Formats: sequence, structure tokens, C-alpha cells
Amino acid sequence: MTVTHHRVEVNGTDLHYVSAGPTGSPILLVHGFPETWWTFHKLIPLLAAEHRVFAVDLRGFGDSANGPGEYDSTTAAEDLHQLIAHLGVGPVHLTGQDISGATVFRLATTHPEDVLSLTAIEMGLPGFGLEALADVTHGGAWHIGVLAAPGIPDMLLAGRECEFLGRFAFPALTAVDGAITDADIAEFARTYARPDGWRGAAGLYRSMLREGDDIRALAESPGLTVPVLAVGAGGGPFTARTMSQAASADISTVTLDGVGHYAAMEAPEALAGAITDFIGGLR
Repeated sequence: MTVTHHRVEVNGTDLHYVSAGPTGSPILLVHGFPETWWTFHKLIPLLAAEHRVFAVDLRGFGDSANGPGEYDSTTAAEDLHQLIAHLGVGPVHLTGQDISGATVFRLATTHPEDVLSLTAIEMGLPGFGLEALADVTHGGAWHIGVLAAPGIPDMLLAGRECEFLGRFAFPALTAVDGAITDADIAEFARTYARPDGWRGAAGLYRSMLREGDDIRALAESPGLTVPVLAVGAGGGPFTARTMSQAASADISTVTLDGVGHYAAMEAPEALAGAITDFIGGLR
């Protein structure tokens, strides 16, 4: 199934998104790092057999605009709110992955009218343990500090996008051999290699390190009240533990055994089945 590409002006920026599927309840897919909408390119046709599917490049990522401005999760959540209004298909089944966690959580709590359900894939939340991943003294990831430090991503990573993504970022967290190809790396690197191509990622990581109290407050009131599916893969029970603390209602859980962090690329059929079964059970 062919996806169609679109652009829309929302919230003072220009977002790129793709769509597929003529009928069915709407699903909005939101990528993490070091990704773009492309991380879902295997998943989209599987979901679009029964649903209208949309996948967005967050501001500063992919082919969305990355000019001067705010790149925190509050701003990104408002982008998604306005995008859903533009699409005219809301409320949507919202799917977030990795560093988009705070963005989709903010959207689901502050604009519950936009969201039918939330699927969290390999996703943590500030205020619920995600910040620990930046603590290198206890096994955390060095690249979080690099990305969060103003000016450092462009200094160290510009011109080395293929090497960083292809020799470190994806191999380090992938379990399924051959799931991520050289062509995939080239597509991701293409957009990170733009001038200021790390701006979106840097903004979300800086946001992550300072917004824990804010996210915990949102979890208390108004709370996350929509049905939640927590999908764990390479991170094991991390997503389920996070969402069980942050959600107001019981959550559903799925674990994709033998799969690394990039579940949508490593196990698209299994992930599509989990999402469609979850959504189908809500009707």
C-alpha cells in the first residue's frame, strides 16, 4: 500500500506527515529517536488494511521544519493537537515510541478529546524513571547528555550522521539481524544531515531532563484516563512498569520476545497484530 505525503502549517511550524488507508478508525503514529516517520514504513501497510493511518515527523525531525523556536514536549504536543484538528479525524488511537513519550502523554492528558487510546511502544516518561537513562554512572546512555548539551550535537555529529546511526545508534539496540538495512540508515541520515538536523532531538532530550515534576503532576490531574497498551521489546518490562504508574486505569501489556528497541522495524507483523487486537477489543 502506497503512503501519500502531506505538509501542514500548525502552531507556527510546518509539519510533514504521511497517510494510508481509506477507511476505519484513525491511528496516529509518533516516532522516537533516532527516527522519523520512516520507522513505521513496514507497519503502516499492515495497519492500513483496517484503519486510516497517519505518521508524523515531529517538529525538528525528518522533513518537518526545524527553524528557530521551542522544541520541548509541550510544544510538540500542541503541534499534534492542531494536526489532529487539521486532519478532521479525531479522536485518534495514539501511538508513541521512545522519546516521544512525554509528548503523547501531554496530548492524551491535556486534550483527552483527541485520543481514543494510547499505545506506548518501548516508551518511558520523565518523572517515572526515564531520567535514569542519562546516568552514565549506573549504565545510562552517554548520547543523551551529548544531545541535551546546547551546540554539542552539531559540533560532534554533523557530517557523521551515517556513522552515528549505522554504527552505533541502531546496532546497539537492535536484536533482529537484517531488520534495519543500509537503505533505512541512509533515509534516517538524510534528514538528520540537514542544517540544524539535530534540533528536534536535542530539544526533546533537554525537555526530558527537566520536566519530570510536570509529567507527574499531569498524571495526578487530570490523569491519563484512556485505555493504554504498553508494548515492551528490548526494554523488557520498562514500558509496562512506567505506564502502570502513570495511567489512572488498568493497562494492557504485550511483550515482543527476541525483538530489540526498534519494534516497528524489527517485528512489524507482531506489533501490528498487538495494536489491532488492542483497538479491536475496545469497540
